[in-house]
Order: sequence, then structure tokens, then C-alpha cells
Amino acid sequence: MSAKSFLLNNGKDIPAIGLGTWLSSDDEVQVAVKTALQAGCRHIDAAFMYKNEVAVGKGIKESGVMREDIFVTTKLWCSYHSRIEEAIDLSLKNLGLDYVDLYLMHWPIALNPNGSDPLIPVRSDGSRDIQKDWDFTKTWSLMESLIKSGKAKSIGVANFSIDNLEILLKSAKIQPAVNQVERHPYLPQFKLDAYCKSRKIHQMSYSPLGGQGASLLDDPVIIPIAESNKVTSANVLINWNIQHEWSVIPKSVSLDRVISNLEIVKLNSVDMEILDNLHKTKTKRLVNPAWGVTVFHEDEIL
Repeated sequence: MSAKSFLLNNGKDIPAIGLGTWLSSDDEVQVAVKTALQAGCRHIDAAFMYKNEVAVGKGIKESGVMREDIFVTTKLWCSYHSRIEEAIDLSLKNLGLDYVDLYLMHWPIALNPNGSDPLIPVRSDGSRDIQKDWDFTKTWSLMESLIKSGKAKSIGVANFSIDNLEILLKSAKIQPAVNQVERHPYLPQFKLDAYCKSRKIHQMSYSPLGGQGASLLDDPVIIPIAESNKVTSANVLINWNIQHEWSVIPKSVSLDRVISNLEIVKLNSVDMEILDNLHKTKTKRLVNPAWGVTVFHEDEIL
């Protein structure tokens, strides 16, 4: 398997292909993480909100791979924006680790830490209970302390638009190393890509194969590309990301697919152009929670 990686703006390397763990049950994700690492995968992407960090940690331990050889990402959940130390300590305890390689602000939204639910607090009308006296620039300022403490080797953001990155960068003392966003040929976000590359913010792609309501694996445009390259549709989608210099974290609990997803494939310029243009007829964002405030700016999606 390839050891391909990308260089972050702080001089650290991030593997090109990782394993996503969203919506994976404990039993499934423990085996998937172990299998992926033993097959040569060196990046595991987790999150407190996924509620499976303990199982992810068990999979890491059972793999037998040295800790220093694994890049582990996890994420700060919205109801912990004003409780950074508590949040990362919980994640480290869950994972059974002393540090994570990358800690991401999961969303640019702070939710009420004392609301109706510890994860998704809502108001009486059912809307998300946003913490009005807090904003993500305060969150980032607290996250910056994690570098000095050593609990996170790198820090970054997820689901940040250009507008929100501009706000963050005005006050940030440490520039985000990564912006993790939904990306696939239905949602290439080329405008966001150009912005991040101009500021040396690496981009990590989640849901690269599509997801609930819009799997790209059976797309009639993608299947012939896969057949001509003698690989799977997943390989095509994963490597489309890599050739754009985006690291990618496909999620799977099928052990055969966990392994096959690690294959590096060189797509030719014709294939890449076809994939790059697919959004023109099939633009689709799959992950867009009803926060009640603008998170994604739709002029950026292409």
C-alpha cells in the first residue's frame, strides 16, 4: 500500500488516505480500524460526536502498529466550544491516547453547554440552542493552547466556508493546518480549494463516496472510468481527491473494502476532466444540518 502523504503548513505530514468512522457501530469500527492499520492505512479519523471513540481506540491498540506511526484525528463537538481542555481530555481517555495528531473544530457553531441535551441542545421550539455569547474565534483561541500542552500536534477546522475562514484568520495566532469538508465530484468546492491553497490550509475530504441519499459508487459516469482503470468506483473517487492534493477519509466497515480503498491509482487527464465537470449537472451537498444560522455559503460549492 502507498505511504503517500501531504505536508501541512506546520511541517508535519498527513497520510493521503485514512479511514473514516462516522456512523460505524462499536463492533464494526473496532475491527475496521484494526484491519485498516494492519493493511497499511496510517490515518484514523474519529470524533467525539460519533460516540465510538472507545472502540476506535481499541482497534488502534489491537492493530499492533506503533503509536508514533499512526496519524489520529478527532474533533471538538459544538457543545464543548468553551470547554476545550475537558473535551480533549474526554477524547484522549476514550481513545486511550496521550495525544492526537490533529484536533479539529467540528463545526463553526457553539451550542449551549448547559442546554437540554449534552450533544444537541434545542430550544422549546425545537431549534438548535446556539450559545449566543460565544463565537468560534474564542474557541480557536482556546484550541491554540493545545499545541503548547502537547495534547494535539496540529489543530484545524471542519466545515468552514471561505467567509468563516476569513473571520478566523483575522485573529488566529496559529493558522489552521487543515479544513475538513464534504467533497466529491457532486460537490468539488473549487472556489474553496483555491482559497485554502493560497493560504496553505490543507483540505481533507469526508463523504468522498457520497452517502445517505446519494451514493456515487453506482454513478453511470464513474463506473466506466473504474472499469477502464480496472479498479472500483471507490478507488476512482478516492484518487480523484488525492490528485487534487486533498487527503481523503472514506468510511467503510466492509473489511475487503477497507483494504481495497487504500490503493493508489493514477487517473489520466481525460478521466479527471470528466469527474471535475460532473457537478455541473449533479450538484449536491449531502451534509447540511439545520443549525439555524448560515454555515455554508452556496456560491462556494462549485
